[in-house]
Amino acid sequence: MTTPLADVASSDATLRAFLHGLPGVDRVGADQRAAMLGTRSIKTTAKAEAIDLAIRMVDLTTLEGADTPGKVRAMCAKAVHPDPSDPSVPKVAAVCVYPDLVALAVDALAGSGVKVASVATAFPSGRSSLDVKVADTALAVAAGADEIDMVIDRGAFLSGGYSKVFEEIAAIKAACARPGGEHDAHLKVILETGELATYDNVRRASWLAMLAGADFIKTSTGKVQPAATLPVTLIMLEAVRDFLAATGRKVGVKPAGGIRTTKDAIKMLVLVNETVGEGWLDPDWFRLGASTLLNDLLMQRQKMATGRYAGPDYFTLD
Repeated sequence: MTTPLADVASSDATLRAFLHGLPGVDRVGADQRAAMLGTRSIKTTAKAEAIDLAIRMVDLTTLEGADTPGKVRAMCAKAVHPDPSDPSVPKVAAVCVYPDLVALAVDALAGSGVKVASVATAFPSGRSSLDVKVADTALAVAAGADEIDMVIDRGAFLSGGYSKVFEEIAAIKAACARPGGEHDAHLKVILETGELATYDNVRRASWLAMLAGADFIKTSTGKVQPAATLPVTLIMLEAVRDFLAATGRKVGVKPAGGIRTTKDAIKMLVLVNETVGEGWLDPDWFRLGASTLLNDLLMQRQKMATGRYAGPDYFTLD
């Protein structure tokens, strides 16, 4: 941190003063700007490049109680070869699974370059003790997870317990460490924006997560609606832009939940380009959390290559 922010979290009072001192969000302006950017039209070569970039940004996700080893292995195979009939289709960025399935995913993806992400910290509610959350994280990291997606305690945040949320994020960040520090798991902090009620809270939660050490800030668990809306993603992108300017540290953004179509994905890419610039148009800095998006991207990609759509059953269901 730079000096002006070094002592922000030294007490609950200073943290509260900082977060409530952030500029308020003009809700009407944010909605209008997001809507305007969402109307941008991308055609031909640019669209083809956008589709491939979106595929490379996908965190292919299965987070259901009915997940099985077979389902995870099939998802990992699809992550590496999204369309087995077309080797030019790029790999996705990562697969995201529960902690008990991490070792299986790590084995299935060995040598592929596709990362393994795992939800942790009593996902999706975040309602558990810190000891349990740290143990949940440590389990996933020990099993080989490259990335941890944690959820904040929204109840604590909404009741003004900012220091509690900060300390939990910092503790989970510490639990992401590995001996030597060279291969620490990256930490994605899920804000669950659908439960934060206001855009001002989204901005405050974004800054709180980044101050506590988040490598990425993520909109949603996918279990609460609304999830990854364009205005919320815009506010989070503005937060990482301003945080970089203030601290020199770059943080990624991951919208997740409700991103189902190629049109949805391209709107997100336009938002990134127009808000934070090309530097974030990379899977290292921007991800799309989705379970059904990939098939639509593949169908649109094939349509551009052949002039006709494949049937919806042409690609494996996720």
